[in-house]
Amino acid sequence: MDKKLMDILACPVTKGSLIYDEQKQELISTSARLAYPIRDDIPVMLEEEARQIDQEEYEHYKKKK
Repeated sequence: MDKKLMDILACPVTKGSLIYDEQKQELISTSARLAYPIRDDIPVMLEEEARQIDQEEYEHYKKKK
């Protein structure tokens, strides 16, 4: 994920920062507890396309912040 793009992207729900998970190809919003998919190198920043992250994932990503 391009660093410049990551600097301007924000969670559409909370307007908070995002964490890039390269392995899962997702952008994680810990504040909304949502994971936004990246398809064909394009972040899909729609709440209805995001998946809920569980407590274990939340704790994992919270440590990365």
